[in-house]
Amino acid sequence: MLKDLLEGKPLRHPIHPMLVHFPIGLFILSFILDLVGLAPSPRPFLVSAAFYAMLLGVITALLAAIPGFVDYTDIRRDHPGKTTATGHMVLNLLAVALYAINLWLRILALNNSKVGLTPLILSFVGIGLLSASGYLGGRLVYDEGIAVGRHKRRTPAPQETIELPRTKSGFVPVPQAEQLRDQETFRAEIDGCVLTIVRIGKALFAFQEFCTHRFGPLSEGAFDGFNVQCPWHNSCFDVRTGKVTNGPAKVNLKTFKMEMRDGKVGVLMTRNHDQKT
Repeated sequence: MLKDLLEGKPLRHPIHPMLVHFPIGLFILSFILDLVGLAPSPRPFLVSAAFYAMLLGVITALLAAIPGFVDYTDIRRDHPGKTTATGHMVLNLLAVALYAINLWLRILALNNSKVGLTPLILSFVGIGLLSASGYLGGRLVYDEGIAVGRHKRRTPAPQETIELPRTKSGFVPVPQAEQLRDQETFRAEIDGCVLTIVRIGKALFAFQEFCTHRFGPLSEGAFDGFNVQCPWHNSCFDVRTGKVTNGPAKVNLKTFKMEMRDGKVGVLMTRNHDQKT
């Protein structure tokens, strides 16, 4: 499948982070060549070299943007990193547009002995945009966990979070839970609380969606018996009690009781177990 290829699943590593090094390096190289070309002794070949480095940078940036956009579309709409990812994408597009304008200005002056002031300023601004975009890209990986661990996912994962209305009694019917297969998960948001429901054997279990270590999505984790393994850093929890069975997590999960009332399967939105250090 093309999407799987662009996400790097056959390589078990995302494609976008591998490709972005090329445009960043080429754009920085172009800027360095511009600065060297400002030396008292004119070196006309540096003007052409900076131009072609920038041209290759734009081409590789467009290539890197393809798997990057695929990764962006794969971010859950309820994920806190979605806003950061949008900012990252907008800054990258602005940078590429700026460099495209820069190329247009430079192509008319390839025979000059030194780069013009306007192209030089645009290159400086472009480096600034790349730096800001790179900072947001780092936040996406290290703070938000985007693209972390998804290539070792072994169980079917829900594609969206379903919002369910909270009731006065606290019992919320979840008809979709009855359709779950063994070790398949369902993700729901009830009154601002995001939780995961999983079937293990004949029993259903509900627990908080986000890992207590670095907020990894447990609905996308792997299951071994009654243990769920976080797809980011491999913390494990017992879905029956929420207790940590393997670190680095130290805080237990919140769990919720699944019940059958009036022929309907649902979750009781009263915590079954509190977090403990």
